[in-house]
Amino acid sequence: MRKNSIKNTRVNAEVQRELSQILRGGIKDPRVAPMTSVVAVEVAPDLKTCKAYISVFGDRKAQEDTLKGLQSAERYIRRELARTINMRNTPEIQFVLDQSIEYGVNMSRKIDELTRDMKDGEEE
Repeated sequence: MRKNSIKNTRVNAEVQRELSQILRGGIKDPRVAPMTSVVAVEVAPDLKTCKAYISVFGDRKAQEDTLKGLQSAERYIRRELARTINMRNTPEIQFVLDQSIEYGVNMSRKIDELTRDMKDGEEE
């Protein structure tokens, strides 16, 4: 199975949807921030491993605590995933902190500051 095959794309989407559901309703760990979302999921072509890219709304400490909480709850999350998705192998999940949203917000802020400075320069 190629990496970008239709089957792999469907598996990625289904795992992402189910992981979002599990994170929203099943995790009781206080370290996991309530504003945690699954941005993307990459399941390996052999369906044995999976990288889940997560985004956490909060400061650096909240992000690190959420990542630790998710790593400690990985066995529970995997068991719930096996229960909800009918797959021969349930992939081992590796949680990766996704910084793309934070990067986009910072770039947008810099662009806004630059355009504001340009307008102030034209008015003088």
